[in-house]
Amino acid sequence: MTTAELEITADLIRELLRDQHPDLAGRPVTLGARGWDNQLWRLGDDLAVRLPWATERADALLLKEYAWLPALAPRLPLPVPVPQRLGEPSQRFPRSWIVTTWVPGTPADRVTATRGAAAAGALAAFLTALHQPAPATAPGGRGGPLAEVDFAAHLAPALDLGLIPDPDAVRAVWDDAVTAPAWAGPPLWLHGDLHPANLLTADGTYCGVVDFGDMCAGDPACDLAAAWILLPDGAAARFHAAYQPAAEAATLRRARGWALLRAVAGILIGDAGDHGRPGGKSTWGPPARAALGRLTAAVAGPDGQGPGEV
Repeated sequence: MTTAELEITADLIRELLRDQHPDLAGRPVTLGARGWDNQLWRLGDDLAVRLPWATERADALLLKEYAWLPALAPRLPLPVPVPQRLGEPSQRFPRSWIVTTWVPGTPADRVTATRGAAAAGALAAFLTALHQPAPATAPGGRGGPLAEVDFAAHLAPALDLGLIPDPDAVRAVWDDAVTAPAWAGPPLWLHGDLHPANLLTADGTYCGVVDFGDMCAGDPACDLAAAWILLPDGAAARFHAAYQPAAEAATLRRARGWALLRAVAGILIGDAGDHGRPGGKSTWGPPARAALGRLTAAVAGPDGQGPGEV
């Protein structure tokens, strides 16, 4: 069964902690967020409990974070939720769960980054540090060839709802991305899911990165899409200048394709939220529409950037 069938409450979390981690059971427990896969509950001032909730895959995502993120976190320049304890399935709660560090900040879908130079520098430093060769045993996932993605199927629902102002421009960006030369380097560590709800902001810039459930090894273009998805207008060029080693033109072309996928998905999720449909989140719409505008503002130049992104 999915845990959506089991109500997760502060009392349940206290019971789980008393059973398996009694030294933490006396801490205050408050709801932090309900995501696609997990619920996040704050535990005192500096810890959090993450429990699988609405999807069958959530257990595997948490266990992946528990296995890999502690080794990667020390080299990352932004705070991330580092797993500290593992909760085993039990009669009270039949799925694995974890205790992590708490990362303060406000999700960027609610409060966007407004200091473009600072945000571009923070994001570039984070991805420079993360994008290192992954071991052969690293998990796969996103970051594979764009040619394997059925973009027409992703785009069709947004077209049917009239949510795409310039479909021809969207298809032109995708066609350019999917025909770019493939990544020829070693698989690099990726976050895999850099959308606005997974970046935290404070004082106009990024102060943390959360939800590493989709972390994997692959093409860095998957993460470099964040320059168009996350940054304020005019900040992408500063990001590309700061990211090291500098991305090749083909990588930036593929990154625009990944950004297009995320923008279309965000527009659909935002529209569902605006109209009360299941799975909708109204806060996802505005940043996704802004990203789509940046991506389609002009035909990409030879460096993978169009005038609309700089």
